[in-house]
Amino acid sequence: MDTKNKLRVVLGNLFLFAALLGLITLNKTLLRPQLKNSQTGQILTGSLPNFLAALLISLAFANPILAKKPKHGRMWMYLMACLVFAILALEEFKPIWGASEYYDTWDVLASGFGSFVAIILYEIARRTSRGRQSVNVPG
Repeated sequence: MDTKNKLRVVLGNLFLFAALLGLITLNKTLLRPQLKNSQTGQILTGSLPNFLAALLISLAFANPILAKKPKHGRMWMYLMACLVFAILALEEFKPIWGASEYYDTWDVLASGFGSFVAIILYEIARRTSRGRQSVNVPG
């Protein structure tokens, strides 16, 4: 991987990290207080951090895979997304970092959905980048 691609991966992952922190803060300070009287709102705002964490952390693994294009890149992406989900689900059952105070099924489902969406976005990006490479420009 050349220096330009390395820089792109590092900056992309820094952006994902900043987005994760920013969106979780926005959820905590703006969305939760606004939706605290609605049971559906409480479920959505309570599980949103798990969805965002699974999505954005899984995408952080997709970034170098898409840049480097290793032989088994798809397998690594699926494995990493599943690992992210497993760690977040385990954290729900047995709090490791203190993020969860009690077990919540919705949080586990949100984590799984976030990892699943990351895989879908990876597949879209993979097919899009593969399509760009195969275009022949006359001239």
